[in-house]
Amino acid sequence: MATIEEFEQIEMRVGRVLEAQDFPSARKPAYRLLIDFGPLGQRRSSAQLTARYSAEELVGRQVIAVVNFPPRRIAGFDSEVLLLGVPDEAGEVVLLQPERAVPPGGRVF
Repeated sequence: MATIEEFEQIEMRVGRVLEAQDFPSARKPAYRLLIDFGPLGQRRSSAQLTARYSAEELVGRQVIAVVNFPPRRIAGFDSEVLLLGVPDEAGEVVLLQPERAVPPGGRVF
């Protein structure tokens, strides 16, 4: 079991997708995203969301991401945050998002 102290080390924040572009050099179909986290600034992420989301419908959407993991290099692209989602019945990612609009950068607790 994890302790509350261990949980508190994971920094999950709300961001708003500013840009979503196809990422053809990724091994699996993915997008390159630019996400605004308010006071934390803008961060980039690679996300395998192409089965359930178009690039156009991602722009403007609020998302939840872990912002304090080290960046991962994916096909020459630094993915700086990890978007959070849940697999649907087909195993495709459905993004977690706030029920209502909240300010970018808000911490999940």
